Amino acid sequence: MAKKKSIKTNVARLLDAARIPYTLIEYPVDEEHLEAQHVADSIGEDINQVYKTLVMRGDKTGLIVGVIPGNREIDLKKAAKASGNKKVEMIHMKELLPLTGYIRGGCSPIGMKKPLPTYFQQDCMEWPQIYVSAGQRGLQVYIAPADLVGYVGGTISDITADSAS
Repeated sequence: MAKKKSIKTNVARLLDAARIPYTLIEYPVDEEHLEAQHVADSIGEDINQVYKTLVMRGDKTGLIVGVIPGNREIDLKKAAKASGNKKVEMIHMKELLPLTGYIRGGCSPIGMKKPLPTYFQQDCMEWPQIYVSAGQRGLQVYIAPADLVGYVGGTISDITADSAS
């Protein structure tokens, strides 16, 4: 593990520059278990409050981002409709780093290589704060969803397969 010092990821630097309050939360990384449930268990939080960042490609708009609760699946038809596409598909894992600057398990909606249209599952607004990746494995940002959505210029929409909470 890295030396214990003040961790400042690009995500943290961007939020600091924008004067948006947040908390960085470290957790142990398990390369075999990069899913959101492991993150939620590691930090002792409700999986519904731990959000994952998914990157998709639309047939009309190109790349888009979906930010959804860790225990839910993206509904590609709903994501397409929300983003003005006829269809969207998940990008291949090998495309993630070159397109976003992030690796699997460390993809954040903040600070991608280029700003991308970002869609947040509407339930996120029910929480005072949510967790999203801080841009590297083992680190989450705890942030008010309204601040996050506003910072990335996101859109609130119903984009998951099961919208029950």
